[in-house]
Amino acid sequence: MSGEVAAKRFSSSAYAADLQSSSSKGELGSGDNADGLNSLRAYTEEVRHMLATPRGWSEEERRRYAEKLNRAVIGFPQERAEMLAIISDWIIRKRLQHVSFGSLPYASLAEALFAEVIGMNMLELVLRNREGLEEVQVVGTRIFEVRDGKATASPYRFQDLSHVERIQQNLVLFNNDRINPRKRWAEVLLLDGSRVTLTGFGFTAQPTLTIRLYTVKRFNLETLCKPEYRTMDDRVRELLLVIVRSRFNMVVIGATNTGKTHLIKALISAMPDEERIVTIESRYELMLARDFPDKNVVEYESDEDDPLHGPKQAFKLALRQSPQRICHAEIRDEDANIYVRACTRGHEGSITSVHANGLEDVPDTITDMCMLDGRGMNPISMIRRITEHVTHIGFEMRMIDGVRKLARVGEFEWINGVVRIRDLVRYEESTGQWVFPHKFSDKALQKISRSAQTC
Repeated sequence: MSGEVAAKRFSSSAYAADLQSSSSKGELGSGDNADGLNSLRAYTEEVRHMLATPRGWSEEERRRYAEKLNRAVIGFPQERAEMLAIISDWIIRKRLQHVSFGSLPYASLAEALFAEVIGMNMLELVLRNREGLEEVQVVGTRIFEVRDGKATASPYRFQDLSHVERIQQNLVLFNNDRINPRKRWAEVLLLDGSRVTLTGFGFTAQPTLTIRLYTVKRFNLETLCKPEYRTMDDRVRELLLVIVRSRFNMVVIGATNTGKTHLIKALISAMPDEERIVTIESRYELMLARDFPDKNVVEYESDEDDPLHGPKQAFKLALRQSPQRICHAEIRDEDANIYVRACTRGHEGSITSVHANGLEDVPDTITDMCMLDGRGMNPISMIRRITEHVTHIGFEMRMIDGVRKLARVGEFEWINGVVRIRDLVRYEESTGQWVFPHKFSDKALQKISRSAQTC
């Protein structure tokens, strides 16, 4: 059965009709419907645990099966068709083909069980329209859709919190995890980069479910110049190529969903394939080895709660793997000092992101994180060191008129004991154009000249 046919058969309208029938006491308390619902419930848990049982002879086969389950739950048609086939085979083995489930709106018992064990309830309606969909956010019974970086309230919502909790339990069960009073959160990460974050009662006021869909496979600077993105123009792209080739250390700032990851990937795409790049992330999102298979990339996923596999250990091992550039997805408190040391000890051309209100605040923000490790440091000396060696060039991403824009490119300078930003590029909202207020400083021009001579 094809994915399209399968998706059509277990449609959201059928599932919504089932919800309406199951929410009506009068209907469920009488006749065939009551018997049908009891029959359905009698097999639901058995099917759920049947699907959750690991399948395959090797660890890789079992991992891929779990991946299929997770993808089926969050709406991928091909995986849904495969799970429906598995449920159908189970029904045949159990000789349940002729089990009656009353007048519930399903063509077969397989579809009825699929809707309960795999189906996403009202999220079926949201996920049906994937065009531009980047994130689905559920808070209690409310649903929000993020498209092109903009969150809007969905016209759909859950009828009851129990439906949200059922979806949560399906996801954690199929991911060999748990969410209960002792552990009230979970995360599911799929191989394609899609990520599901769950929280339960007691950790958040209401259960939440956030699906961050991986929608982009490859970005380069040319792509960001295209009319459908309009993140920059060709003149800005040429300037960025000079920055990358001259091995300036770079930092990206911007609010959530403003395109920081897209810009970082595009900048990395402009780096020579043979250069050793080491990435350190708390969750795999850049997916460089997959999207740029010819690049010499080592990717680390650090776990802050596991000292053996935390950021410090990742940096320790990374620095022993001869990196020429380090891509640290986001500077956090515990690893700020390590990244600063890496940038000042020969790993020029590295890139990171940090949460800051503006480029002027970046050195202070990183310094504050460095000071948290308790060692006695002179903050003024640290700010100067970061300004001169860690944050050569800063990029500020913003959402402007519903479009992700590279709003500012600035060179960091330390002048008379104060951080100054030399604006190399600025986006003018009034004209919709990028302007170039200043040229590189003499110090930066010397670095560009040296890099050009060694190329």
